[in-house]
Amino acid sequence: MKTVIGSLKGGSGKSTVTFNLAVWLSMAGQDVLAIDVDPQATLSDVSEVRGEEGYDPCIRVKGKTALNENAMQHADEVLIDIGTADIESMKKAIAMADRIVVPVPPSQADIWSTQRFIRFVESVCGREDMPDIMGFINRADTHRAVRESDEAAAALVSLPNIQYLKPRLCQRTVFRRSFSEGLAVFELDPRSKGTREWNALVAILYPKLVSG
Repeated sequence: MKTVIGSLKGGSGKSTVTFNLAVWLSMAGQDVLAIDVDPQATLSDVSEVRGEEGYDPCIRVKGKTALNENAMQHADEVLIDIGTADIESMKKAIAMADRIVVPVPPSQADIWSTQRFIRFVESVCGREDMPDIMGFINRADTHRAVRESDEAAAALVSLPNIQYLKPRLCQRTVFRRSFSEGLAVFELDPRSKGTREWNALVAILYPKLVSG
């Protein structure tokens, strides 16, 4: 399956999600190819850190030249991290995607951006050939008194042509720490709240792998 992790806004956590997915899928026995189409190359950077530290499994990350069927054909799962600085590669990745996963930070600006991104995908693929688009709240508030994440979730539910995923990833230090060290969140601290949130999300994204 070819999964694009994307949005039109920077800072949504796309590379962090892609990296954690790559590690998790590899641990689940999948042959994973990650493709970094974002000129910021954050995914490539963290994979280099992981390689230098000798962590297992090693994550295979290629650049935009891997956006072709020959490069992808032997992988069980393809993950593509896209960025808006390279629109042509972004369009190519979207056109090849089986599905698109959209991390949505809890703000009105990010809801508007997600709306525009859905329209952008439609302009690339056409209404009849759009891939499945799934969105979830990323970097959610952890304080119960702050309602912005709930409000963003309600807005995301109401958007057309996107499936709302209920599990949220919260704004937690463990995600930043693990990423900077070249580790997935569940490797750095398997008992953390961040790991529990992550497990809930991948159970929705990859139910067949979780259920065996």
